[in-house]
Amino acid sequence: MAKRKTWIVTLSGERKPAEVRSELAAAGFAVRDVLDAIGVITGEADAASVARARKIKGIADIAADTQVGIGPPESDKTW
Repeated sequence: MAKRKTWIVTLSGERKPAEVRSELAAAGFAVRDVLDAIGVITGEADAASVARARKIKGIADIAADTQVGIGPPESDKTW
């Protein structure tokens, strides 16, 4: 089975988020969240699904999600 990662899909605003969500699911994305207010959809997919999704009208960008930690208070560690 291909390795699935979490992705952040930035919408261009030229289509309704629900329409893009449906096409992402058809491309193989397991859609997690649709954040209408900021034009973002999150979900999990493998590389082949991401390649298909990049061709969907209404998507401005697809980027891998990364974990960010700011460390405990008064710590020098930020990542």
